[in-house]
Amino acid sequence: MKERRTTVVARDEDLALLAHEARNRGLSLGRMLGAVVAERADELRQNRRPRLATFRADTSIAVAAEQEQPAARDFRSA
Repeated sequence: MKERRTTVVARDEDLALLAHEARNRGLSLGRMLGAVVAERADELRQNRRPRLATFRADTSIAVAAEQEQPAARDFRSA
């Protein structure tokens, strides 16, 4: 996987917290930021996946249409 260097603009206190956490994990701040970016990118990918919905009806569509018996109307007047 190809990596790319970039510039990050962030608040000093946020970077200090991440730098402290990186030291605790034995990582550089750059590697820690890369892990944070990868984690957020994974979340975004998960949210983009199509979701399928299911539903349940007490009656079938055919039965419902039969019970309604909609009135016929002229094709051209619609």
